[in-house]
Amino acid sequence: MDLQRLLREAQKMQSKVSKVEKELNEAEYEGKNGPVSIKINGKHEVISVEIEEDVLSAENKDMLQDMILLAFNEANEKANKERDEKMGAVTAGVSIPGVF
Repeated sequence: MDLQRLLREAQKMQSKVSKVEKELNEAEYEGKNGPVSIKINGKHEVISVEIEEDVLSAENKDMLQDMILLAFNEANEKANKERDEKMGAVTAGVSIPGVF
């Protein structure tokens, strides 16, 4: 087995992983539940929360909190799914904990 060739391939893969990871971190994902919309980035940081004005009232508080939670979870699920798909494509399914 050619160790130099193996090392070059590993470096290429790491370069691709870094590129894809940067793209994923900058991507935006939206979750929507009724009048609530949440956008997060690929690092799972909330970018924005939008709530339609007609649902803003004290009696809607519990419902609104549930909608925010569901919208965030939807956006988070989209981010995780895309990360798994793109990283899996780059690494050909190989997963090394702590590296990628």
